Amino acid sequence: MASLIETKVLSFGANGDGLVLIEDKPAYVPETVPGDTLKLRYDGSRHVEVIDLLSPSPDRVAPVCSLFGSCGGCAMQTTARPALLDWKIGLVRHALNRAGFETLPRFESMQVPAESRRRIDLAFQRQPGKIILGLHRRHGDVVDMTECHVIDPTLLALLDPLREVLGGLGAVTGGGDLQINLYSSGPDLLIATDSALVPTDRVKLAAFGRAHKIPRISWRSRRRPNEGYEIVAQQGPVFHAFGAVKLTPPPGGFLQATNQSETAIADAVLAALPALNRRDPIVELFAGFGTLTVPLAQKGRVLAYEGHFEAIAALKSGAIGQRIETTHRDLTRQPLIAKEFAKARVIVLDPPHAGALSQMDHIARSGVEDIIYVSCNPQALQKDAALLAKAGYEVLSVSVIDQFLWSTEVEAVISFTTSKKRLSRRQT
Repeated sequence: MASLIETKVLSFGANGDGLVLIEDKPAYVPETVPGDTLKLRYDGSRHVEVIDLLSPSPDRVAPVCSLFGSCGGCAMQTTARPALLDWKIGLVRHALNRAGFETLPRFESMQVPAESRRRIDLAFQRQPGKIILGLHRRHGDVVDMTECHVIDPTLLALLDPLREVLGGLGAVTGGGDLQINLYSSGPDLLIATDSALVPTDRVKLAAFGRAHKIPRISWRSRRRPNEGYEIVAQQGPVFHAFGAVKLTPPPGGFLQATNQSETAIADAVLAALPALNRRDPIVELFAGFGTLTVPLAQKGRVLAYEGHFEAIAALKSGAIGQRIETTHRDLTRQPLIAKEFAKARVIVLDPPHAGALSQMDHIARSGVEDIIYVSCNPQALQKDAALLAKAGYEVLSVSVIDQFLWSTEVEAVISFTTSKKRLSRRQT
């Protein structure tokens, strides 16, 4: 038999839901904020139903989007943005503490503004007479993105025209995926469908590109993703600029979520570097197509490693004349071993969500004095940083970047060192 319970939300869970204790057991309540006092209906399982918000948390705010609660893009719009940033700082701090670092420096932090995201992965679904285009609700179908306070207005303005053109494609028999990157040259589209494009689809996509000034539109099969992509319409050059250097990213290439966060991450990495002369070797792992490589090349000689062939090829072709040497290498299957770091002055790595995996053990045993780690996952950070703690490294600086607004995701730049001289200047 269900019972009514009054309780207070204690903290956030990993998915951004509020944690409450019922009979000393944890339960998680979506769209709640630490400090909320709730009346819940409890049926003896971990499922609870909110009957009433008795007293709101000081950190509770009204959601800015009418789709909040249905669209799966934002889990935490009921939380004030300063409190959200504080929580994300706490996630990084907790990960480092759990990794074995008791003494930590003062954290730097920044949070991106609304309507600034320039990279988005969408899903679409054909329904009678229309195309639904947006994000999946939690464990559910696609929610039509009729508004969004996260993405750049340039991308939002494309959604209605995209619904129209997708609805006219013969390849769209059911559902599909759409990735949009807003590069310096303009929007770049990668469409994935179950069925192959027919000749008239290519004509329609080329016309769409011309009408909306989209330099490149590419396609891939959802059923055979390993076959790569096909460029189906190109109206002009595709490039992304890092200062004066312009690189041509491959379709679907990795791009930091916002321009502001790209700058903040690069600035934090550069600020964490030890004193270098311009010939000092910087080993960069998981380099992508150059987000950090190009700024780093202004400080030293960069030896960049990346497992995605098209990304490293784009970096190689665009970095002619820079102090950059590129190597295509799958660092998960073939990590650099400790002795290959012998001449490195500093190691910089920006691993994928799962972390550096086997590569991290070799880094910890390399003896390189300074290591700069760019993290997008506190759990992976904890695991990787624990190896550095055991090897005698200490944390010199931490910058937390909230580039995924109203989500549970957090980016951080952490520098580790064994230099007593640098540690003596650390601000704690």
